[in-house]
This record gives sequence, structure tokens and C-alpha cells, in this order.
Amino acid sequence: MSAPDQEYRLPDGGPSIAALPKVSLHDHLDGGLRPSTILELADEAGIALPASDATGLTEWFASAVAGASLVDYLKRFDVTNAVMQTAPALRRVAHEFVLDLAADGVIHGEVRWGPSLHTRGGLSLDEAVEAVQAGFDDATRDLAERGHHVGVGQILCALRNESPVASLEIAQLALRHRVGEGSGGVLGFDIAGPEAGFPPAAHREAFDLLQAEFLPVTVHAGEADGLTSIRGALIDGHALRLGHGVRIADDISILRDTGDATTVGLGPIATWVRDREIALELSPTSNLQTGAFASRGDDFDDHPFDLLYQLGFRVTVNTDNRLMSATSLSRELALLAQAFDYGLDDFERFQQNAAASAFLPLEERDALADRIALGFAEA
Repeated sequence: MSAPDQEYRLPDGGPSIAALPKVSLHDHLDGGLRPSTILELADEAGIALPASDATGLTEWFASAVAGASLVDYLKRFDVTNAVMQTAPALRRVAHEFVLDLAADGVIHGEVRWGPSLHTRGGLSLDEAVEAVQAGFDDATRDLAERGHHVGVGQILCALRNESPVASLEIAQLALRHRVGEGSGGVLGFDIAGPEAGFPPAAHREAFDLLQAEFLPVTVHAGEADGLTSIRGALIDGHALRLGHGVRIADDISILRDTGDATTVGLGPIATWVRDREIALELSPTSNLQTGAFASRGDDFDDHPFDLLYQLGFRVTVNTDNRLMSATSLSRELALLAQAFDYGLDDFERFQQNAAASAFLPLEERDALADRIALGFAEA
């Protein structure tokens, strides 16, 4: 388990944020590779890269996503996916991914990825899922031997710009490998990829199947498209969580501002999401980079995170893509603390929100909540 690149703390000091127990709900496998691993795998496969060393590759990813649209941002995955086309490569990447989560204090991670993007080398969808699970199992076993217990599961993504037949195939794949089925480790399902113009309704057959089989669903929505996309995620996708969901803020209006107090009104979609405690998988740095809240400004502190938190939405903190955004959960929390003057109590609330929204049985969510409470009490 490697140490995090930088130790983050609250502005007034306090414990290392990396040492605090955390839950990661929205983290893409192909967005969290180690640059050194990309270099080695690319060399083995004869793949040309935009940089020849780890530092240069890290800088290339960071510069490539700065100010990018979601569509441009997604092009960076062409590089990472290219080196993830064999079972050994997938197993290694998955193994290292969990080790890096653990180094950042994550005690439960739900890792999403799109199996259909990893079959160009001849792997079947099932073989790809099994390779990733083998890597997760390697890592959790290694960590347990060192006294560090981490729970991790897969969320399989279909691509919203592909056909309904393809998304149904991924839904069926998820059911074959769900937790409790053999050695399966799939916790849920998602659709990802370009959002605008590719509504969840196009994949209704997949979503209906998953609802009938009681497999939880999260849907990317409210990142590069607005309230119509969120509505579709809830109604057509039966989403229990919203992947990002930043633009739920578009359904919140200021009714009165006296200077001393502000009264706001929630529209029907925002009311439903808040009152039903549907988790928002917010990823502040990524949201800034993709322009998800551009109508509100272009600085970190323009993110509607605090507005949503103060209004009682179930906000969670996530990284989205640690490599592309050069970030970690600890860094995201540190940036939020700097922007909105949060403290340890707020950090704990964000983690408890995530634990309550994890795609786990109730007993396991309660146990996770207890671990978080104990960890913060001892901080």
C-alpha cells in the first residue's frame, strides 16, 4: 500500500485527511491507473504514448482535461483503455487501484467500469469481469494480511451512446456476476459516456430487467445535461443514486434574499431527490473541469456543493477519475474545506451519507457506518 503523494489536512491543521475512514462511490477504474503502470503496459503492448515518463504522462493528462467539455474529457480514456485489453493487465490495474484507494483511507469502494471497452484483445465480457474481480480479490487479501480491511465491489457500466442491445447485454452480465453468484463481485449497474442526446429511456429494457431482478442502479446524469436527464435517470433508469447530479441545482430558485437570510424554492425534481435521500455522487474537481456548473462560475467555490449540503441533500464526495483530475478523496475534501470552511464533523457527515447510500445489505451499511464513526472519534 503506497503512501498518498501529498498529506492533506484542514486549513487549521488537525489529523491527516488520508487517515480518516472514507467511502468512495464514484470512481472509474480506467480513470485511476498509475502512470508508471500505463508506461509498462504500453511498452509490453507496443502502444505509443504522448509522453515517455511518468511525470510527463501525468502532466499530459492534467493539461488535456483542463477546461475540456465532457466529450473532450472522455477522449483521455482512449489511452488508458488501450493498455487494459488483456486479463493480466486488467488484474494488475484492479489490484493497484484498490491498494491506492486504501492508501487514501478508503474502507469501502464501489468501482465502475465499462467491460465492453476491454474486449478488443479477444477477452469475452465475462472474462474481463473475472479478471477485474481477481485483481480486487488479490488486493483485499494483501491488505487484510497487513491488518487493513477494505470492501470493494464492481459497478458495471453500459455506454449510453451504444445500442439498447449492448446495454441489455451489460445488464445481463451484471446479473451473472452479482455478489452472491459464485465468485461475483458486482454491486450495481450504471450508464456512462456522452450524456446530452443519449437519454436513459433508450436503455429502458436494461433498466427494467435490473429493477425486476433487484440489482441497484446509479445513472450518470446532471453532469453534461440538465434536469431532463436527471428526470430520465429517476423515471426510466430507476436510479437509486445520481452520478454527479450537479445540475439538480437548476431546480432550485431564490425566492427572497434580504441580505441576512435567503429563502429558496425547490422544484419537483429537486424535491423528490432531496426528500427521498437519493445520493448525489458529486466530484468537485471533475465537475469543474467538465463545466458541469459553468453557469454558476468557473472557480471551485462556485460549485453548488455547499448549497445542496445546506439544503439537506444527501451529498457525497468522490473523485470520478483520479488520474485525469490528479486528485484523491483526501484532496477533494481538503479543497471543499478550503472553499466552504468545513470541519471534521462535515467530513464525517459526507462519509456517513456515502455509507448509507452504498449498494450493500443493511447490516453491512450499518457496520460501515460504525467503522466511520469510530475512526472519526479517534481522529
